[in-house]
Amino acid sequence: MDERAALERIAGTVSAAGDDCAILDDLVVTTDMLHERTDFPAGTTRYTAGWRAVGASLSDVAAMGAPALGALAIYAAPTFDAEPLAAFVDGAIDVCERVDTEYVGGDLDHHTEFTVSTTAVGRTDSPVRRSGASVGDAVCVTGTLGRSGAALRHFADGEADRGNELFRFVPRIAAGQALASAATAMMDSSDGLARSLHQLAAASDCGVAIESPLPIDDSVETVTQTADERLELGVFFGEDFELVCTIPETALARARETCPCSLTRIGTVTEQGCTLDGEPLPDRGYTHAN
Repeated sequence: MDERAALERIAGTVSAAGDDCAILDDLVVTTDMLHERTDFPAGTTRYTAGWRAVGASLSDVAAMGAPALGALAIYAAPTFDAEPLAAFVDGAIDVCERVDTEYVGGDLDHHTEFTVSTTAVGRTDSPVRRSGASVGDAVCVTGTLGRSGAALRHFADGEADRGNELFRFVPRIAAGQALASAATAMMDSSDGLARSLHQLAAASDCGVAIESPLPIDDSVETVTQTADERLELGVFFGEDFELVCTIPETALARARETCPCSLTRIGTVTEQGCTLDGEPLPDRGYTHAN
């Protein structure tokens, strides 16, 4: 059973599952686990690992339209070396400070592989779920797509400094709060734009039709040669941690004005199916693998 099948199996048992965060009264809570083999390519610094791991959970809080109350992390490694551990904590603290929240600690454990488990908590009376999109809503995405895919190419080419730079994204906490009053559905794009659109469409019992050009990050141009490569990194690779949302036409202009980062309309909610430029959009994206 692969990761996706396992999640679907669990969803049939845990009725509250299905959004980026669990909702407990006015709290939204999320947890993530990242491993060296699958999430931190060779050359990733511990500082970047701390930033990225905690940022991934903060991104889930952002997708619910909530301010973050704080974040924690479990750091597991074969040994506890002072400098890497301190660098990890510095990265976790700095990403929290970028979104006006606090890193409040966690736990340490020994493990044969460097592994991180993170938790983030936010608070909102009106969380934005994945299930509220309506036919005719605009489909939008914050920021740009493909940074993580480009980073992986740089790591593979031995350009670790550039890879680390691209890996350190800013969670869209402020954007999520700005969009919360307008968005009918929202989630983050950690699994890739294509898979996120399929997930949102399934949750809302609708379809989406998106069109080129898409907001592909400039960094993708430097590591690709063809349009197909750019599409792969921007639409299917994932791990970009942008927000994908649906917004009524009447609220779109105001949402763009209030959003603190770029907000690009990429399509429209339809009755069924997921398409890109009129052709079926494959349902694939980032999946943890051995």
